[in-house]
Amino acid sequence: MNEWVHPCEGPIVTAEASLDQEFEQRLRDSSTLAFRVAYGVLHHREDAEDVAQEAFIRAYRSFRQVRDRERFRAWLVRLTWRLAIDRQRAEKRRLAREKGAVEREAPATGEAAAIAGEQSTRLWHAIDALPEKLRAVVLLACIEDRGVREVAALLGIAEGTVKSRLFQGRKKLAERLQWTARPVSKR
Repeated sequence: MNEWVHPCEGPIVTAEASLDQEFEQRLRDSSTLAFRVAYGVLHHREDAEDVAQEAFIRAYRSFRQVRDRERFRAWLVRLTWRLAIDRQRAEKRRLAREKGAVEREAPATGEAAAIAGEQSTRLWHAIDALPEKLRAVVLLACIEDRGVREVAALLGIAEGTVKSRLFQGRKKLAERLQWTARPVSKR
């Protein structure tokens, strides 16, 4: 015989616990993808693990504010990708500072090396000056040598949008680099 249980006496599941359970399930479904995205940008296992972990922490802190939880995977990929790009930039800046320190200590290696270094610096400044949506596409497609389809999947946008942003980004880079390459007139 089934015993009647008052509805208020059953197991109590708080909204907080339910939210945590939902997050855990969505994270289980997406955690490998987050690591792969970070590794695809950084090409270093430990750094990719650190970035994925940071993405998980930030995702947990912001999960309550996510409006469309069905798009959690795409949101987590974009979050991870941004963190990986930030880590990569910081590493490049650190290496450039170290390289600059070594070059200042070492004798000059020639005019060609100086010109190449200056061009590289100009290029990175121009890339950093791009709006976020263009910079993301340019970095993935041009610097990371990813295909249009792969960039679209990583960023959760249409392939046509990737092509358009890539065109706009290249155009802005060309304009900026052309402007910076002009000699300054002396008056």
